[in-house]
Amino acid sequence: MSVQAIDRGLENETIHILRETRERFERPALLWSMGKDSTTLLWLARKAFFGEVPFTVLHIDTSYKFPEMYRFRDRYSKEWGLDLTVVRNEAALEAGMGPDKASKLECCTALKTNALQQGIRDGGHDAVILGIRGDEHGVRAKERVFSPRDASFAWNYQDQPPEFWDLHQATVADDGHIRVHPILNWREIDIWEYVRAEDIPLPELYFAENGRRYRSIGCQTCCKPVESRANDVVDIVLEVRSAKEGERAGRAQDKEDAAAMQKLRALGYM
Repeated sequence: MSVQAIDRGLENETIHILRETRERFERPALLWSMGKDSTTLLWLARKAFFGEVPFTVLHIDTSYKFPEMYRFRDRYSKEWGLDLTVVRNEAALEAGMGPDKASKLECCTALKTNALQQGIRDGGHDAVILGIRGDEHGVRAKERVFSPRDASFAWNYQDQPPEFWDLHQATVADDGHIRVHPILNWREIDIWEYVRAEDIPLPELYFAENGRRYRSIGCQTCCKPVESRANDVVDIVLEVRSAKEGERAGRAQDKEDAAAMQKLRALGYM
């Protein structure tokens, strides 16, 4: 197998959505987890606005991320001049919430969903830009590019606005907000081919060491590496093309309950 040219149509679509978001909303924010998808989205935002990111960048910090992710965040938030806000659910953490104290659903609700709601509320954000992809999880495939949330941050997945001919719904209900998904149409392989073409920096966790690497990163306690010898981006592109197992097979919250992601997203999760 050989490495192919990337699809610039996806890049153009994403840049258009980012610029549309900047035009239509007063206080948008972009979520950055330091994973490959949100870092690629951040790279595209810098490209869309000529090296600047005209949004607040939110990092929802559970306190359980890999040390490599925190180092990556601190380095590139400074190098790229980001307006970074780190949000933690301090009350839940002080009360002892963690992956070894509750179910994955309860832990993610407290440390991710509730923290995200706090960040949106405190920042007065009327739009939140996320780097989710439709192929990543069946529930995320139900999303729209512009997806409304109500005042309680809930997602009504059974009643979503149509998006015909790339026309996006951007009406915000009272005290609600819009979730914007600029890379919803990208696949995992599209991300890696774009990372290769653009030479986008990523945490070293993605690259094989001692025969193992991570395909998906998040909380250290909830991620498992896969067997791999791919220690550069070209090898990862070739590996992803031939992979038989899903990208999130090592993510604990996807294994615990088949409906867990649906519940989390309905409550306002990423």
